[in-house]
Amino acid sequence: MYDYILSCESTVDMPFSKVNSRQMPVLFYSYTFGGKEYADDMCRDPEALPSFYRLLEKEIPSTSQLNEYQYVDFFSKLLEKGDVLHIAFGSGMTKSIQGAEAAAEKLRPKFPGRKLIVIDSLCSSSGYGLLVDAAADLRDEGKSIDEVAEWVDKARHNVNHHFFSTDLKYFRRGGRMSGAAATVATILNICPILKLDDKGKIIAYDKVRGKRNAINHILSTMEKRAVDGLNYSGKVFISHSNTLADAMATKKAIEERFKHIDGEVQIFDIGTIIASHTGPGTVAVFFFGDERD
Repeated sequence: MYDYILSCESTVDMPFSKVNSRQMPVLFYSYTFGGKEYADDMCRDPEALPSFYRLLEKEIPSTSQLNEYQYVDFFSKLLEKGDVLHIAFGSGMTKSIQGAEAAAEKLRPKFPGRKLIVIDSLCSSSGYGLLVDAAADLRDEGKSIDEVAEWVDKARHNVNHHFFSTDLKYFRRGGRMSGAAATVATILNICPILKLDDKGKIIAYDKVRGKRNAINHILSTMEKRAVDGLNYSGKVFISHSNTLADAMATKKAIEERFKHIDGEVQIFDIGTIIASHTGPGTVAVFFFGDERD
């Protein structure tokens, strides 16, 4: 149906059914609890996430990057069918992209008639998903592999990621916040406001008291940074880690303020790989806007 294959990784934090329906092959990450390895589920099994959060109460899972051999196997099967544009999980979150690039260098001489392009998304979670989804839109419009690759290379800097967390103990347990800071923040009902910078790394840039103020803060930021401000007409994705009510409240607030969004705001679960580091209680908003600082 298409002249080339657009592929991605499971950390796009969209349901597998959505990605699969758009004919995008996926390379899956995995995580380990108590020595047992589990595949990143992407909502294929409705019991996978509830089970994950039950285990998370007892211990912090370990996650590992994808290696060169996994990419070689994945890319080889795709190259047998056609040219490939692979959009990888952001290097600010993982070094997997190094394996992807090494695999591409190894495979290109073996498939001289094929084109294999690998791009570091510099994005995470459903922000990564938003970029991949937009690339699929361009592919569906008939854009060539080179045209889509050129667009992704530029647009990845414009996918804004803004999020807050209402449960800081996992940030503390994962070493992202001191125990004292997490305790004080919890007592004072403080929500740190975080974002991804231009390198795809998480930085905290503000803090507010309470979820309502956190949502309002993100809306104000979106008004300033989104393409055309209040007249933003692109897509908006929200992802959350086991806090659907907060995600729904954020969606409602966005749709009330921004009247020209492309369709309704879409809500997705944060997958097991990223939730291994955030824990529950995180809500993230993604949109196209100014280049990330």
